[in-house]
Amino acid sequence: MHRKKILIVDDELAIIKLLRANLVAEGFEVFAAMDGLQAIRAVEKEAPDLMILDIMLPEMDGFEVCRNVREWSQVPIIMLSARGGEEDKVNCLNMGADDYITKPFGIDELIARIKAVLRRVEPLYIKPSQPSFTTNGLEVNFVERRVTISGREVKLTPTEYRLLQELVLNVDKVLTHSMLLQKIWGPEYAEEKEYLHVFIGRLRKELEPHPESPRYIMTVPGVGYRFKSVE
Repeated sequence: MHRKKILIVDDELAIIKLLRANLVAEGFEVFAAMDGLQAIRAVEKEAPDLMILDIMLPEMDGFEVCRNVREWSQVPIIMLSARGGEEDKVNCLNMGADDYITKPFGIDELIARIKAVLRRVEPLYIKPSQPSFTTNGLEVNFVERRVTISGREVKLTPTEYRLLQELVLNVDKVLTHSMLLQKIWGPEYAEEKEYLHVFIGRLRKELEPHPESPRYIMTVPGVGYRFKSVE
């Protein structure tokens, strides 16, 4: 069985050693980088299944690493920060991170987050009534996990794709915040509305001609979201 590969990016050797010991005990293959440039090279060379990325790094901080990696890789990223403010969390998610955890953190909590993220990026095997969904130039091909707009392929992260898939499979139905969070992120994220807000924003940026006036993904104030069929 393939062991999942985890890249730890942190400039504190003690944290790397602590995480390595615990993650190896969980059955992961672990390697590390101690600055941003090393991290980018490691993603290119090792193709990890997930990256744990500290924000405060020498040479290139975690924000810049995340932005750089997201230009060419969809590797899941969990960002670490000593600051726990909601603004920092939203900034990280907007840059393409999949999750955010505040230092100091419990090992059990981090491992649970890692497993939750890895579950989200596994292909969701479904048997839809049709192989694809199409509306007004937007096509979601469930067989190939491919999204196109007017023939142009749109690159989505695994979590973005899972969220879009859930919305289009329930076209014209209102899905509540809690339903979407639990279905896509897991029960432990049921109250993390900022995650959903950010990822809906990321989808709109990729799919909508005018994200500020969406025609596909509609907000139902105080309730959730609805994917609107447009013909």
